[in-house]
Amino acid sequence: MRKTLIKNAKIVTDGITRDGDLLIEGDVIKEIADSISAKDGNTVIIDAEGKYLLPGVIDDQVHFREPGLTHKGNIATESAAAVAGGITTYMEMPNTSPQTTTIEEWEKKMETAAQDSHANYAFMFGGTNDNLEEILKVDITRVPALKLFLGSSTGNMLVDDKEVLKKIFSNVKLRIALHCEDEATIKTNLQKAKDTYGDEIPMDQHPIIRSEDACYISSSGAVELAKETGGRVHVFHLSTGKETKLFNNKKPIKEKQITAEVCIHHLWFTAEEYATKGSLIKWNPAVKTSKDRDELWEALLDDRIDVIATDHAPHTMEEKSKSYLNCPSGGPLVQHALPAMMQFVAQEKISVEKVVEKMCHNPALLFDIADRGYIREGYKADLVIVDANNPWTVTKDNILAKCGWSPFEGVTFNSRITHTFVNGQLAYNNFKVSDVKSAQALTFAR
Repeated sequence: MRKTLIKNAKIVTDGITRDGDLLIEGDVIKEIADSISAKDGNTVIIDAEGKYLLPGVIDDQVHFREPGLTHKGNIATESAAAVAGGITTYMEMPNTSPQTTTIEEWEKKMETAAQDSHANYAFMFGGTNDNLEEILKVDITRVPALKLFLGSSTGNMLVDDKEVLKKIFSNVKLRIALHCEDEATIKTNLQKAKDTYGDEIPMDQHPIIRSEDACYISSSGAVELAKETGGRVHVFHLSTGKETKLFNNKKPIKEKQITAEVCIHHLWFTAEEYATKGSLIKWNPAVKTSKDRDELWEALLDDRIDVIATDHAPHTMEEKSKSYLNCPSGGPLVQHALPAMMQFVAQEKISVEKVVEKMCHNPALLFDIADRGYIREGYKADLVIVDANNPWTVTKDNILAKCGWSPFEGVTFNSRITHTFVNGQLAYNNFKVSDVKSAQALTFAR
């Protein structure tokens, strides 16, 4: 059986950091102790002196573009970028081509991932105005959540029938993950921009078109409907301070009916940067003001926001170079999310323990993921070693996403991910992704 002994690490889990050793046997964490000796000559020893040992990150929102959009990325390329970023587990979204709105298409994705994925995988099931019968057939021990788009985004999966929404919220046992933007508000704002600018709408109009009101109208309506029906909802990628007031921190995450997520780009960038970054920071929902960013941080730190994710959504540079009306929203983030959060740790904006809580523990708890998200004996050995004092600069040469660009190009991160383990197998080591794939399909303890 494969054995790896990690020595002298700063182990971060369950809200504390402790110095110690960790032994991996096969795909599980066998032992954690102050000091562990190798029992035989076959054990691989890694000295992690001065480095953090974290649980593998669980990213609850990615778009890996397969099937149908593989010129932008695919399960193999994007999961390789993920393990390079310390993400050992991902949940992929249903707005591919064809959409993942039937069990047949969902099974096809699972088969592809079983062959090609470098990281553990699960695929959300997509809701539409007319597939409730199919939704009710899904195996809740294999599907992490139902995804609904309450505002149109990449791929047309808009659910805008209020009666259908009420039926879904009332009948679906899965947690319901929501993209919340009000379509009518966006259309009105877009027409105003066209009236003003014609076809040459500046990128800095994006947060005005996809405005605070567009977000709040949709998310507040979803929260009210969840309260009315008892639906368990998780609101993706909050982008406004106003929305944070819809959520509370009065219960532990396992007892919350209504939860929220924030993404890396809404914690890092602000609307002022459209002037220099342009379409590279065009996401849906839009990056908004520095005040919004500050209020998102406040809600994250006081536990109104439960999860940090990426919304990794690559497009080619050719696509991103088009005019506002023709340029798709989204960008690659899985490789740089954890280094970005570790940058905030270095700035003392957040603790490393809190980062682990929001990126590892809480996604596992929220989606009932069995035996992952913590560093505990008997849990799966999904682990990341991070050197907090090893600066590196993001360049085109070290970007692994298929699209070949990043909004973080030129940024120097203080922290470098040196090793990523997926189910006990070394999946990534200092800018090299292993050819050996050890990913497993997620199971959900429901």
